[in-house]
Amino acid sequence: MIDFIFNTLVYTLAIYGLIEIIRAIVYIMDYTNLNEDGIYIIIAVKNQENKIDNIIKSLIFKIMYGKEKEIKKVILTDLDSKDDTLPKIKNLKKDNEYINVTSWRQCKRIIDVIDDM
Repeated sequence: MIDFIFNTLVYTLAIYGLIEIIRAIVYIMDYTNLNEDGIYIIIAVKNQENKIDNIIKSLIFKIMYGKEKEIKKVILTDLDSKDDTLPKIKNLKKDNEYINVTSWRQCKRIIDVIDDM
């Protein structure tokens, strides 16, 4: 009986680990398009609902019409804001192809995988 419980626990953890690895690969491919040369900006925000619109719109304007053509993506991650920052950055994503929104945990996972390359 103890062997059965132990084996079940080991297999469950192994499957969970495999799922986490697959999830990390999917995030890397979907969120960052690392196959392209260029610059990727990660912006972590917390409780900035009044300022985030202007900052991101200004940055996107520079990417689209200015000299910042090397920037491929702007990855926004919310650090558990208590205000309406997260809905605002999700709304910005709807309007612009340069923006991706992730949680901090997902963003950290992407950074860790990139760091290991």
